[in-house]
This record gives sequence, structure tokens and C-alpha cells, in this order.
Amino acid sequence: MKKSIFTVAAVVGVLAVTTSFSSTDVVENLSKSCTEVSAKDTKTATYPVRYGLIAKDGTKLLSGSGYDLGGFVAKNTVTGEIYFSDQYHNRALPQYSEEDLPAGTYEFSGLQGQGRWVGYGTVIATVSDENLDEDGYITIYIPITWEV
Repeated sequence: MKKSIFTVAAVVGVLAVTTSFSSTDVVENLSKSCTEVSAKDTKTATYPVRYGLIAKDGTKLLSGSGYDLGGFVAKNTVTGEIYFSDQYHNRALPQYSEEDLPAGTYEFSGLQGQGRWVGYGTVIATVSDENLDEDGYITIYIPITWEV
């Protein structure tokens, strides 16, 4: 008799403990917080970036090839995130960002090519709706600062 009372009490105790620690609240709250985060991410606008050069005489260059150019880089001035131009165009213009950039202010610069015959400057620009051109890009021109 004592054994059966103990067994029943143990079973009731285990059931009470397991039902009091139900995981449905944790899962519901977790899914709500994930939904809120993903909803915020979808609000961040992204923009395609196209790169060109500015020659030493001030001419804007958006086509051509043969430049001693290792690509372009954009660094978000707030988050520090870095984005590179795609590697499919090698030394030809225009080049494009590998992925669309989130809205914000960036420091854009050119990367020296293997020959190191050309140096490139830096441009700080804002990526936003206001700066979209008629082609649907944020076009960034990086100045050539020196040539050999």
C-alpha cells in the first residue's frame, strides 16, 4: 500500500513539474521576437552600386578596359561593414558591387592592381533613394590620384 501511494505521488509530482515548465510560452515568445527582427530587416532599403573613375583631368570614365585596377571597396562609416565590387570585370569599367548596399554613408575607394601603376583616392557618399541615377544605380566615381 505504501509503495502504491508513493508511486502515485511520484507520477503526479512528475506530471505537475513537466506541465508547469511547458515550452509553449518560450516558443511563442521566441517566434514573436524573430518575427519582429525579420520585419525590421525587410525595412532596410538596399541599392545597386556602379563604379567608375575620374581621370586626373576631371573626365568621368564609365567604360573602357586596361586600367591597373584591383576593384573597388565600400566601407560603411557607421557599422564598418565592407563590400567589394564583383570580380568578373577585372580591369574593365564599369564595375558593380557584389551585393546591393544597405542605405547609409560609405567610404568608397579603388584598389590598386597588380602593376601598382595607378593610385586611387577615396570618396565619401550616401547610398539612398536621392542618389539613384536614371539607370537605377548609385554611381560612384573614384578619382585617379596618381599614375606612373
